[in-house]
Amino acid sequence: MTDVVTERAGVPVLLLGEDGPRIAGPQDALDVIGAAFSRAEVVAVPVARFDERFFALRTGVAGEILQKFVNYRLRLVVVGDVSAYTGAGTALRDLVRESNRGEQVWFVADLGELDARLTG
Repeated sequence: MTDVVTERAGVPVLLLGEDGPRIAGPQDALDVIGAAFSRAEVVAVPVARFDERFFALRTGVAGEILQKFVNYRLRLVVVGDVSAYTGAGTALRDLVRESNRGEQVWFVADLGELDARLTG
């Protein structure tokens, strides 16, 4: 699947395909934000698109990427199973739980869960 802007639950969403370039740092995040800017309110990114360092919070990569989305007021949704990363420690598990309580960053299992969150 290629990157595409679509409407889900009445919200314009940029859905990134799994086979695109990896998001490994703040510049990559800005490239995605640029692609979404003025076309989408939400960016849904498959787990496979993130560099492995995103899930190792001690690297700071996740913080840098998430901050870019917050700064540009664009919601970020990480789509897919992150259990392989959350089992290694509590930091990522805590980030997932806290993020899912808010409105800016969500971690969802699949697009069905994204739809449910957008309508709820």
